Amino acid sequence: MEASAAKPVLRVAAICGSIRKGSWHRGLIRAAAEVCEESIPGLRIDDVDVADLPMLNTDLETDGGRGFPPAVEAFRARVRDADCFLFASPEYNYSITSPLKNALDWASRGVNLWADKPGAIVCAGGNFGGGRSSYHLRQIGVFLDIHFINKPELFVWSFYEPDKYFDGDGNLIHAQTRERLKEVLLSLQAFTLRLQNKD
Repeated sequence: MEASAAKPVLRVAAICGSIRKGSWHRGLIRAAAEVCEESIPGLRIDDVDVADLPMLNTDLETDGGRGFPPAVEAFRARVRDADCFLFASPEYNYSITSPLKNALDWASRGVNLWADKPGAIVCAGGNFGGGRSSYHLRQIGVFLDIHFINKPELFVWSFYEPDKYFDGDGNLIHAQTRERLKEVLLSLQAFTLRLQNKD
Protein backbone atom coordinates (compact mmCIF):
# COMPACT_ATOMS: atom_id res chain seq x y z
CA MET A 1 0.00 0.00 0.00
CA GLU A 2 1.40 3.38 -0.97
CA ALA A 3 2.24 5.81 1.81
CA SER A 4 -0.18 8.69 2.05
CA ALA A 5 0.97 11.90 0.41
CA ALA A 6 2.65 14.38 2.69
CA LYS A 7 0.66 17.44 3.63
CA PRO A 8 1.65 20.58 1.73
CA VAL A 9 3.75 23.15 3.54
CA LEU A 10 1.55 26.12 4.36
CA ARG A 11 2.99 29.62 4.62
CA VAL A 12 1.73 31.51 7.68
CA ALA A 13 2.16 35.28 7.54
CA ALA A 14 2.64 36.14 11.21
CA ILE A 15 1.91 39.78 12.04
CA CYS A 16 2.71 41.38 15.37
CA GLY A 17 0.63 44.36 16.42
CA SER A 18 3.45 45.71 18.59
CA ILE A 19 6.63 47.25 17.21
CA ARG A 20 8.29 47.35 20.65
CA LYS A 21 11.66 45.56 20.76
CA GLY A 22 10.86 43.33 23.75
CA SER A 23 7.22 42.72 22.87
CA TRP A 24 5.60 39.61 24.33
CA HIS A 25 3.60 39.35 21.12
CA ARG A 26 6.74 39.18 19.01
CA GLY A 27 7.86 36.50 21.47
CA LEU A 28 4.68 34.54 20.75
CA ILE A 29 5.49 34.67 17.04
CA ARG A 30 9.06 33.49 17.67
CA ALA A 31 7.67 30.64 19.75
CA ALA A 32 5.22 29.77 16.99
CA ALA A 33 8.09 29.54 14.50
CA GLU A 34 10.01 27.26 16.89
CA VAL A 35 6.97 25.03 17.47
CA CYS A 36 6.46 24.65 13.73
CA GLU A 37 10.12 23.84 13.20
CA GLU A 38 10.08 21.27 16.01
CA SER A 39 6.77 19.51 15.57
CA ILE A 40 4.52 20.85 12.76
CA PRO A 41 6.44 20.29 9.52
CA GLY A 42 3.43 21.33 7.43
CA LEU A 43 3.55 24.93 8.65
CA ARG A 44 6.18 27.61 8.07
CA ILE A 45 6.05 30.95 9.90
CA ASP A 46 6.89 34.08 7.91
CA ASP A 47 7.42 36.84 10.49
CA VAL A 48 6.14 39.94 8.69
CA ASP A 49 7.35 43.17 10.31
CA VAL A 50 4.99 46.13 9.94
CA ALA A 51 7.23 48.74 11.59
CA ASP A 52 8.37 50.34 8.31
CA LEU A 53 4.91 50.82 6.82
CA PRO A 54 3.96 54.49 6.41
CA MET A 55 0.69 55.57 7.91
CA LEU A 56 -2.13 54.95 5.47
CA ASN A 57 -2.39 57.90 3.10
CA THR A 58 -4.05 57.47 -0.27
CA ASP A 59 -1.96 60.39 -1.58
CA LEU A 60 0.93 57.90 -1.56
CA GLU A 61 -0.82 55.61 -4.03
CA THR A 62 0.00 55.76 -7.74
CA ASP A 63 -1.36 54.38 -11.00
CA GLY A 64 -4.97 55.05 -10.08
CA GLY A 65 -4.72 53.32 -6.72
CA ARG A 66 -2.88 50.27 -8.05
CA GLY A 67 0.62 51.37 -7.04
CA PHE A 68 2.00 51.72 -3.53
CA PRO A 69 5.18 52.84 -1.74
CA PRO A 70 7.97 50.21 -1.81
CA ALA A 71 7.52 49.15 1.83
CA VAL A 72 3.79 48.70 1.24
CA GLU A 73 4.34 46.76 -1.98
CA ALA A 74 6.73 44.41 -0.17
CA PHE A 75 4.28 43.92 2.67
CA ARG A 76 1.37 43.31 0.32
CA ALA A 77 3.40 40.68 -1.56
CA ARG A 78 3.97 38.69 1.63
CA VAL A 79 0.28 38.87 2.50
CA ARG A 80 -0.60 37.81 -1.05
CA ASP A 81 1.77 34.83 -0.89
CA ALA A 82 0.49 33.58 2.48
CA ASP A 83 -1.86 30.64 2.84
CA CYS A 84 -3.09 31.87 6.22
CA PHE A 85 -2.38 34.40 8.95
CA LEU A 86 -1.33 34.46 12.60
CA PHE A 87 -2.02 37.75 14.37
CA ALA A 88 -0.29 38.50 17.69
CA SER A 89 -2.47 41.36 18.85
CA PRO A 90 -1.86 43.49 21.92
CA GLU A 91 -4.81 45.33 23.44
CA TYR A 92 -4.67 49.13 23.58
CA ASN A 93 -7.71 51.01 24.87
CA TYR A 94 -9.98 47.97 24.41
CA SER A 95 -8.94 47.61 20.75
CA ILE A 96 -6.13 46.62 18.40
CA THR A 97 -3.00 48.73 18.01
CA SER A 98 -2.50 51.42 15.38
CA PRO A 99 0.40 49.53 13.68
CA LEU A 100 -1.84 46.51 13.20
CA LYS A 101 -4.80 48.53 11.95
CA ASN A 102 -2.49 50.35 9.54
CA ALA A 103 -1.21 47.03 8.17
CA LEU A 104 -4.72 45.67 7.77
CA ASP A 105 -5.75 48.79 5.88
CA TRP A 106 -2.79 48.85 3.49
CA ALA A 107 -3.30 45.23 2.41
CA SER A 108 -7.00 45.86 1.80
CA ARG A 109 -6.47 48.79 -0.58
CA GLY A 110 -7.24 48.04 -4.22
CA VAL A 111 -7.39 44.25 -4.26
CA ASN A 112 -8.17 43.00 -0.74
CA LEU A 113 -5.32 40.56 -0.14
CA TRP A 114 -6.74 39.22 3.12
CA ALA A 115 -9.89 37.89 1.51
CA ASP A 116 -10.95 34.27 1.81
CA LYS A 117 -7.94 33.15 3.83
CA PRO A 118 -7.90 31.64 7.34
CA GLY A 119 -6.44 33.34 10.39
CA ALA A 120 -5.75 32.81 14.08
CA ILE A 121 -5.22 35.30 16.91
CA VAL A 122 -3.01 35.09 20.00
CA CYS A 123 -2.88 37.75 22.71
CA ALA A 124 -1.10 38.54 25.97
CA GLY A 125 -2.20 41.13 28.50
CA GLY A 126 -4.20 41.88 31.62
CA ASN A 127 -7.13 40.18 33.30
CA PHE A 128 -8.69 39.31 29.93
CA GLY A 129 -5.33 38.48 28.36
CA GLY A 130 -5.90 40.85 25.45
CA GLY A 131 -9.27 39.31 24.63
CA ARG A 132 -11.01 42.56 23.74
CA SER A 133 -8.47 43.28 21.00
CA SER A 134 -8.97 39.75 19.70
CA TYR A 135 -12.72 40.19 19.45
CA HIS A 136 -12.35 43.59 17.80
CA LEU A 137 -9.95 42.07 15.28
CA ARG A 138 -12.55 39.41 14.54
CA GLN A 139 -15.07 42.18 13.79
CA ILE A 140 -12.65 43.83 11.37
CA GLY A 141 -12.06 40.44 9.80
CA VAL A 142 -15.72 40.21 8.84
CA PHE A 143 -15.30 43.06 6.35
CA LEU A 144 -11.86 41.87 5.24
CA ASP A 145 -13.26 38.34 4.71
CA ILE A 146 -10.67 36.67 6.96
CA HIS A 147 -11.92 33.29 8.21
CA PHE A 148 -10.75 33.08 11.83
CA ILE A 149 -10.60 29.78 13.67
CA ASN A 150 -12.95 29.78 16.65
CA LYS A 151 -11.18 27.29 18.89
CA PRO A 152 -8.86 27.12 20.63
CA GLU A 153 -8.31 30.69 21.81
CA LEU A 154 -5.07 31.83 23.42
CA PHE A 155 -5.16 34.70 25.91
CA VAL A 156 -2.02 34.89 28.07
CA TRP A 157 -2.65 36.62 31.43
CA SER A 158 0.85 38.00 31.63
CA PHE A 159 0.50 41.47 33.19
CA TYR A 160 0.41 40.19 36.76
CA GLU A 161 3.12 37.52 36.53
CA PRO A 162 5.21 38.48 33.49
CA ASP A 163 8.27 36.52 34.60
CA LYS A 164 6.18 33.36 34.68
CA TYR A 165 5.43 33.59 30.97
CA PHE A 166 8.20 35.62 29.29
CA ASP A 167 11.88 36.35 29.87
CA GLY A 168 13.42 39.82 29.76
CA ASP A 169 13.69 39.72 25.97
CA GLY A 170 10.05 38.82 25.49
CA ASN A 171 10.65 35.14 24.75
CA LEU A 172 7.92 32.70 25.78
CA ILE A 173 9.18 30.46 28.60
CA HIS A 174 5.92 28.97 29.91
CA ALA A 175 5.61 25.33 28.80
CA GLN A 176 1.82 25.09 29.12
CA THR A 177 1.30 28.25 27.07
CA ARG A 178 3.68 26.88 24.45
CA GLU A 179 1.56 23.74 24.25
CA ARG A 180 -1.61 25.83 23.92
CA LEU A 181 0.08 27.80 21.14
CA LYS A 182 0.81 24.52 19.36
CA GLU A 183 -2.89 23.62 19.57
CA VAL A 184 -3.79 26.97 17.95
CA LEU A 185 -1.32 26.31 15.13
CA LEU A 186 -2.60 22.78 14.54
CA SER A 187 -6.16 24.10 14.36
CA LEU A 188 -5.08 26.79 11.90
CA GLN A 189 -3.31 24.18 9.78
CA ALA A 190 -6.33 21.87 9.69
CA PHE A 191 -8.74 24.70 8.88
CA THR A 192 -6.51 26.04 6.11
CA LEU A 193 -6.22 22.63 4.48
CA ARG A 194 -9.97 22.22 4.72
CA LEU A 195 -10.64 25.53 3.02
CA GLN A 196 -8.09 24.74 0.34
CA ASN A 197 -9.65 21.28 -0.20
CA LYS A 198 -6.26 19.67 0.29
CA ASP A 199 -7.08 17.45 3.26
